[in-house]
Amino acid sequence: MAEGALLSGDLKLAGRLDARFFALLQAIEATGSINKAARTAGYSYKGAWMLLETAANLAQEPLTERAIGGKGGGGSRLTPAAHALIQAWQHLQAAHRAFLQEQDTWLLRQPALAGTLRRIAMKTTARNQFAGTVSRLEAGPVTTEVSIALRGGVEITAAMTTRAAERLKLKEGSDAIALIKASAIVLVTDFAGHALSARNQLAGSVSRLERGAVSSLVGVTLPGGSVITASVTNDAVEALGLKVGQDATAVFKAYSVLVAAAST
Repeated sequence: MAEGALLSGDLKLAGRLDARFFALLQAIEATGSINKAARTAGYSYKGAWMLLETAANLAQEPLTERAIGGKGGGGSRLTPAAHALIQAWQHLQAAHRAFLQEQDTWLLRQPALAGTLRRIAMKTTARNQFAGTVSRLEAGPVTTEVSIALRGGVEITAAMTTRAAERLKLKEGSDAIALIKASAIVLVTDFAGHALSARNQLAGSVSRLERGAVSSLVGVTLPGGSVITASVTNDAVEALGLKVGQDATAVFKAYSVLVAAAST
């Protein structure tokens, strides 16, 4: 998948001959050695032999043959059948790339769909990722607060340096993504008359509880259907008596929120 592309796809011949297989054939041609070619293409020697033999048996033609003489006293070379396969692969690969580029261009002409796909394509370790719209922007000389409106009337507020906000070119009404690590979220089931200083306090109900050896992932469904996930210790789960259906508030600082915006 090319950088910035919205569409990708793997090409295979006969359901099993992929780019790695043809890299093996081309490495055999270049090195004259199946052993060296296997290392180049990321196969074990045995794995390369098995793949070549299986392909040859199904094709009913050998793909390699012994080369007599030459530098090193011989080795392996490709047969005409293997060369024909490589030529077919190169032709189909070029057509495949052209098809993907054509369809990617079509996707880019669908702004709403392209925006959705770009948001989904972003890869990050943050467990919580929410797409929304900048609803408020309060810029100060050093720090800027940005509120991002999600579905259901939920808002997430992030604090960042004003320079970072300027670099992101944030403005009210623009699309943005809020990212929060699960470990940065504290769950509260009873405030007991106390108020907390954390800027974000999102009330919902526990909808998922996945226990691990040491910690648990707790999903809290918010108004509108978004789910925010917190990572808490198993001891904390037991202390709070957490269970599915229970009311809970996800609490996290504005500085724990990262904001992503499409680059222009």
